[in-house]
Amino acid sequence: MPPAGSVPLSVLDLAPLPSGSSAADALRNTLDLARQAERFGYARYWLAEHHLTPGVASAAPAVLIALVAAATERIRVGSGAVQTGHDTAVVVAEQFGTIAHLHPGRVDLGLGRSNLGRLVDRAAKPTPNGTAQPPNGTAQPPNGTAQPLNGTAQPLNGTAQPLNGTAQSPPRPSARVVDGLLLPEPPAVTFDVERLGRQLRLVGFRDGPEEDYTALVRDIQAFVGGTYRAPDGTALSAPAAEGADLEIWILAATAGGSALTAAALGLPLGANYHIVPSTVLETIAAYRAAFRPGVLNEPRVMVSADVVVAPDDETARRLASGYGPWVASIRAGGGAIPYPSPGEVAARGLSDAERALVADRVDTQFVGSPETVVRGLRVLRDATGADELLITTITHDHADRVRSYELLAEAWSRSSAVG
Repeated sequence: MPPAGSVPLSVLDLAPLPSGSSAADALRNTLDLARQAERFGYARYWLAEHHLTPGVASAAPAVLIALVAAATERIRVGSGAVQTGHDTAVVVAEQFGTIAHLHPGRVDLGLGRSNLGRLVDRAAKPTPNGTAQPPNGTAQPPNGTAQPLNGTAQPLNGTAQPLNGTAQSPPRPSARVVDGLLLPEPPAVTFDVERLGRQLRLVGFRDGPEEDYTALVRDIQAFVGGTYRAPDGTALSAPAAEGADLEIWILAATAGGSALTAAALGLPLGANYHIVPSTVLETIAAYRAAFRPGVLNEPRVMVSADVVVAPDDETARRLASGYGPWVASIRAGGGAIPYPSPGEVAARGLSDAERALVADRVDTQFVGSPETVVRGLRVLRDATGADELLITTITHDHADRVRSYELLAEAWSRSSAVG
C-alpha cells in the first residue's frame, strides 16, 4: 500500500449549527474552514445538501460552493452530494457549469441518488399477508440508493406506522471485522411514511420508479459536452453548462444502482463509510467489478470517514461526545438537532435504546490523538483500497473543528515518511 500521506485527504462540510448559534454563524464558519483547509493542504472541499434540518445550514449547495470557490484560490470545491430526486439534469448542469466557468479546473459535481420516494411507495404497499414491508427491514433506502454523505443518512423520520399491520423485518447482517475494519450491524431504524412524504413534497421530490438515474447522469454529461439531444432528436444547448471544466462523481452507499452507474460510465465513486459503514466493501467491490473505461480508464474511489482529532485521546472523546445524541436526533425523526456541547451531553446523556440506535455510527468514528486517528484511517484506506479519503468533522466549537483538521493534515503528511 502507498504511504498514508500519498493518499489525499478532502473535506466534507454540512455547515453544521452548534447549539446557541445561527445559520449565519454556520455559513461564516464554512467559509473560514474552507480557507483553513486550503492552507492545511486538503485536496477538495465538498458541501452536503440537506433540507428541513434544524442543525444543518448546507441546503443550497450550488450557492454555497460558489461562495466557497470565491473565498479560496486553489482547493477544489464541490457537492457531496446534489440530490437528483428534486433537480433536473439541465438545472444541475447549468448551476455547476456556471461555477466552473468562473473557477475552471476547480469544480466537482458529486451526484447522489435518493430513493426515498421509492421507499415511501414500497412501505405503503401491503405484502401478500396484508402487512406493510419496509425494504430491508430498516429505514435505510433499498439497494441502489446513494445516501447524502453526511448528517441525515436516515430519512427525516420518526416511528414507522405500517399502513396495514406490523412490518416484518428480515434478519440483519451481523457485525464483522474485515482486514481490521469494523463493518457494524446495520441499525433497525423505522420511519413515519406520512411525515417523510410531506418533507419530500416540500422540496419537490420526484424520484419515482420511472426515473432512470443513469440516463440523468448521461444528460448532465451531454449538456456539459454540448451534445444533448431531446427525445425527438432536437439539439438543445445550455451555454451556462457547455464546455465547463468540472469533474462528475457518483456517490453510493450500497452495491446497487449508483455504484453501477458510476461503473458503467467510467466515473469516480464516492463510497460511504461514515453513514452506512456496513456496506462499504460491497459497494466498492461492485463498482470495481463492473467498471468500464469511460471518463476514467480505471476505477477511482474516495471513501468518507467521520473524524475528530485533538491533542490527546481523552480530549478528542470529549469533543466528539455530541455525535451520539446528534445522530440519535436524526434517527428519532426530527432531523439533526443543533450540535450539542460536551456540557449539554453530560447533562442529558443517552438511554440504552438510543445508544443501540446509534452504535453503528459511533463505533465507526475515528476519534483520538493524531497518531490514533492516523492508525485508524490507514486501516480504512488499506481495507477499502481508497484512492482518497473524504473527512467530515463536527464539534460544537468552531475552533476545535478547525484544529482537528489541522492536526490530521499534519499527522497524515508526517506518516508519508514511514509508509
